[in-house]
Amino acid sequence: MGESAETRRRDPVLKPGTYSDGHPLDTVHYLECKLILKPERFTSPPTFHEFGKLARRAADSLDIGFSNAGVKAFRPRIREVVFLDTKDFELYNNAFILRRRITYEDGFPVGDPEIVFKFRHPDLQVAAETDVRPNVAADYRIKFKAEALPLKEKLGGARLLYSHNVQFPLREQMTSVSMPRLAEFFPVLDKLKKSAKKISLVNHTIVEEVLQDLGELDFGKGVIAKCNAALWRERGDHHLLIGEFSYECKFKRRGELHDKALARCHQFFIALQDVARDWISLGTTKTGVVYRLKGNPPQSHE
Repeated sequence: MGESAETRRRDPVLKPGTYSDGHPLDTVHYLECKLILKPERFTSPPTFHEFGKLARRAADSLDIGFSNAGVKAFRPRIREVVFLDTKDFELYNNAFILRRRITYEDGFPVGDPEIVFKFRHPDLQVAAETDVRPNVAADYRIKFKAEALPLKEKLGGARLLYSHNVQFPLREQMTSVSMPRLAEFFPVLDKLKKSAKKISLVNHTIVEEVLQDLGELDFGKGVIAKCNAALWRERGDHHLLIGEFSYECKFKRRGELHDKALARCHQFFIALQDVARDWISLGTTKTGVVYRLKGNPPQSHE
């Protein structure tokens, strides 16, 4: 996230390279900004829009466009999310995340479960050189993101993680498979397949995600980002886990993100931290909260 030519010079530069089959390294095509929120703030559908009003206030203070015209009548969406790993979190400890997500409409699942496999790391080059492409017959989509989060210790700043993702629909069951079997799906895990450990639900937890679209932010120069707020809670007893506000810009090349628009994106991220300070939970991520539910925190690169 930059503000000037000086900032641009500090942007990490990806060194050219290829994967083992000669395919060029993937490059970042998304900038996603995330604020992790206190879940107890979300008690009903209108409370999502309360946060939307805070987002509008921060946008108005910077003369940034904010429109909710297309989403005011939308109801929250429900999705089921589970994380898959070994009991000692071998994937997460090596900066990998394996997630299955199912969308529900009117109480019933819609479409095939979506598998998301990602490598998340603070170093751009390390993230890019990790080949997350799967060995599956289904079509898949690569999403390489720069993810902006607040500083871990205080409000008013930003830190970056690079999330190299692949997602695809899959009906085949992935729970109870061994690490060698999982490495057949994801060849990048070959270095871990010596382990015969089984893959299971992380902390035996099924997450119910309540997701509310809030609108669009217009940072100028053609840079528009959809924004939403989400609440994660445990399925069954509805134990509250964590909330999140996020907005995402998509681009084909870094040059499409005009420096002025990118600076406004950064300014909004900082301003919203101040306006919404009573809502924000520092030092974690949604994934991290699920992994830490039973104590025994894993090692991670988040």
